[in-house]
Amino acid sequence: MGVSGCGKTTVGKLLSSTTGIPFVDADAFHPDENVQKMTNGIALTDVDRAPWLQNLNEELKRKSQENGAVLACSALKESYREILSKDLGNLQWIYLKGDFELIQTRMQQRQQHFMNVNLLQSQFDTLEEPTYGIQLSIDHSPTNIVTQILNKTAQPS
Repeated sequence: MGVSGCGKTTVGKLLSSTTGIPFVDADAFHPDENVQKMTNGIALTDVDRAPWLQNLNEELKRKSQENGAVLACSALKESYREILSKDLGNLQWIYLKGDFELIQTRMQQRQQHFMNVNLLQSQFDTLEEPTYGIQLSIDHSPTNIVTQILNKTAQPS
């Protein structure tokens, strides 16, 4: 989890390929209306996000019956994380944390993504940093971040 541009998809796909656990990209679950809003620089509201989050929760429940899933999702607010985790027992939050300038630079360099870089500040404004889970700096390479995730999740709690 984390703001747009923090590397959720890159790290999630690498973690998925390393562990064999299927990858789910929350962006693929946005309805067209949400994508259009974000493309046009309009921040989503909680009302816009509610059905998307509920659909993701249903997908996670389906995946939990199989091998589980690595989900890349912003999950910016605690209330969003509560919807995502409803009725799921074994869930590990991983927060990819970075500063505004670094993430803004990354977003300006990426191509073919609907998220408008002008919405980054609204993401930071909305973000409620979790006080739980694994928190990792995005100053490291994706490979290093995945190694840290694997090391931390292998440790007994």
